[in-house]
Amino acid sequence: MFDQLGKLGKYLGQAANLMVGLPDYDTYVEHMRTTHPDQTPMTYEEFFRERQDARYGGGSGKVGRCC
Repeated sequence: MFDQLGKLGKYLGQAANLMVGLPDYDTYVEHMRTTHPDQTPMTYEEFFRERQDARYGGGSGKVGRCC
């Protein structure tokens, strides 16, 4: 039962992060391991910066959102 509650908490946390535009780093690392085993995953800091740049334009002078 506690295992199920732990999984539920993790999924709810991931959903909340996605709602505010912050993808889950652990999911990214797992994706890289299974889909691109020949590539080294970004560090958490690199991942966070890349996601922020993708969302907000990251130095291109353009805002990557609608409003």
